[in-house]
Amino acid sequence: MGADRLSFQTTIGVEVKGETWSCVEIPDSAEFFGTGKTVRVDASIDDLRLENVGAMVTGTGGHMVSLSATVRKALGKDIGDPVEVTITKR
Repeated sequence: MGADRLSFQTTIGVEVKGETWSCVEIPDSAEFFGTGKTVRVDASIDDLRLENVGAMVTGTGGHMVSLSATVRKALGKDIGDPVEVTITKR
Protein backbone atom coordinates (compact mmCIF):
# COMPACT_ATOMS: atom_id res chain seq x y z
CA MET A 1 0.00 0.00 0.00
CA GLY A 2 1.42 3.34 -1.04
CA ALA A 3 1.60 6.49 1.03
CA ASP A 4 -1.23 7.98 -1.05
CA ARG A 5 -3.67 5.09 -0.51
CA LEU A 6 -5.35 3.72 2.61
CA SER A 7 -7.49 0.55 2.72
CA PHE A 8 -9.60 -0.60 5.65
CA GLN A 9 -12.79 -2.36 6.68
CA THR A 10 -15.47 -0.51 8.63
CA THR A 11 -19.21 -0.23 9.08
CA ILE A 12 -21.42 2.47 7.64
CA GLY A 13 -22.40 4.98 10.29
CA VAL A 14 -20.63 7.79 12.14
CA GLU A 15 -22.07 9.38 15.28
CA VAL A 16 -22.19 13.16 14.97
CA LYS A 17 -23.82 15.26 17.69
CA GLY A 18 -25.94 12.36 18.92
CA GLU A 19 -27.13 11.26 15.46
CA THR A 20 -25.79 8.47 13.25
CA TRP A 21 -24.88 9.76 9.81
CA SER A 22 -24.56 7.51 6.74
CA CYS A 23 -20.82 7.98 6.43
CA VAL A 24 -17.65 5.91 6.74
CA GLU A 25 -14.95 7.18 9.08
CA ILE A 26 -11.34 7.11 7.87
CA PRO A 27 -9.00 5.79 10.59
CA ASP A 28 -5.95 7.93 11.48
CA SER A 29 -7.07 10.36 8.79
CA ALA A 30 -5.51 13.57 10.15
CA GLU A 31 -2.11 11.88 10.08
CA PHE A 32 -2.79 10.32 6.64
CA PHE A 33 -3.88 13.64 5.08
CA GLY A 34 -1.58 15.86 7.14
CA THR A 35 -4.47 18.19 7.98
CA GLY A 36 -7.61 18.42 10.06
CA LYS A 37 -9.45 20.25 7.29
CA THR A 38 -11.78 18.88 4.60
CA VAL A 39 -9.91 17.29 1.68
CA ARG A 40 -10.86 15.84 -1.72
CA VAL A 41 -10.33 12.11 -2.27
CA ASP A 42 -11.20 9.22 -4.54
CA ALA A 43 -12.94 6.43 -2.63
CA SER A 44 -13.84 2.84 -3.42
CA ILE A 45 -16.59 1.40 -1.24
CA ASP A 46 -16.71 -2.35 -1.86
CA ASP A 47 -16.59 -2.31 -5.69
CA LEU A 48 -18.20 1.11 -6.17
CA ARG A 49 -15.83 3.94 -7.12
CA LEU A 50 -16.53 7.51 -5.99
CA GLU A 51 -14.29 10.13 -7.59
CA ASN A 52 -13.37 13.55 -6.21
CA VAL A 53 -15.55 13.40 -3.09
CA GLY A 54 -15.07 15.42 0.06
CA ALA A 55 -13.64 13.81 3.18
CA MET A 56 -15.35 15.99 5.79
CA VAL A 57 -14.08 16.59 9.30
CA THR A 58 -15.85 14.59 12.01
CA GLY A 59 -15.50 17.16 14.77
CA THR A 60 -13.31 14.75 16.75
CA GLY A 61 -10.13 15.22 14.73
CA GLY A 62 -10.88 12.71 11.98
CA HIS A 63 -12.46 12.62 8.52
CA MET A 64 -15.48 10.86 7.03
CA VAL A 65 -16.94 10.27 3.57
CA SER A 66 -20.71 10.59 3.21
CA LEU A 67 -22.63 7.81 1.44
CA SER A 68 -25.79 9.14 -0.17
CA ALA A 69 -28.99 7.10 -0.43
CA THR A 70 -28.13 6.47 -4.11
CA VAL A 71 -24.69 5.10 -3.18
CA ARG A 72 -26.11 2.94 -0.38
CA LYS A 73 -28.76 1.56 -2.75
CA ALA A 74 -26.10 0.74 -5.38
CA LEU A 75 -24.12 -1.08 -2.66
CA GLY A 76 -27.22 -2.80 -1.30
CA LYS A 77 -26.14 -1.65 2.16
CA ASP A 78 -27.21 0.76 4.89
CA ILE A 79 -26.11 2.06 8.30
CA GLY A 80 -24.54 -0.73 10.35
CA ASP A 81 -23.45 -2.82 7.36
CA PRO A 82 -19.76 -3.68 6.82
CA VAL A 83 -17.84 -2.31 3.83
CA GLU A 84 -14.31 -2.51 2.39
CA VAL A 85 -12.97 1.01 1.78
CA THR A 86 -9.99 2.34 -0.15
CA ILE A 87 -9.20 6.06 0.07
CA THR A 88 -6.78 7.65 -2.43
CA LYS A 89 -5.41 11.15 -2.01
CA ARG A 90 -6.05 13.55 -4.92
